[in-house]
Amino acid sequence: MNNKQVALNVHPLRFLLWLMIISITMMFAAFTSAYIVRRGEGNWLEFDMPTGMLINTVIILLSSATIQWAWFAARKDEIGRVKALLVVTFALGVAFLIGQYQVWGELVQNKIFFGGADSNPAGSFVYVLTGVHGFHLVTGLIFLTILLLKAFRYKIHSRQMMAMTNGTIYWHFLGGLWLYLYLFLLLNH
Repeated sequence: MNNKQVALNVHPLRFLLWLMIISITMMFAAFTSAYIVRRGEGNWLEFDMPTGMLINTVIILLSSATIQWAWFAARKDEIGRVKALLVVTFALGVAFLIGQYQVWGELVQNKIFFGGADSNPAGSFVYVLTGVHGFHLVTGLIFLTILLLKAFRYKIHSRQMMAMTNGTIYWHFLGGLWLYLYLFLLLNH
């Protein structure tokens, strides 16, 4: 009998990225499942989602478009365009985080608190879901910073696309995750 090993032909960094994405997806599935279960138990404060969340949705979708354009530019060895589009993507990511901070301010203004005597699980879940997503967006900004440094060192081009592709996949994942969270909160509030 001949024992053959099957090679998966997946780069270790891509494999690690997929493990991260699967782990994050499982975490948010657990959070949203807990949200649904807790909501069914009663004592649930109904309130309107802050309008800033819609603006943030537009911002993150635009950032997904800009990183995709940067990826296409890298495939064509248009390094100047890659740099510019990565800077725009980074700026949109920062704008998203600033927007999330403002959303939290709007929640506090409307007396929706994370914890304490005046808090309610409904508000606490919104803070947790948006806060944990924000944390992952910060990790995305770190990846973007690494991509920018590589672009400025001419280490991203049509023959070296691994980092650019991984960064693009992760950023699209963050955008898709936000879209899911936003729609989930709109439909379940």
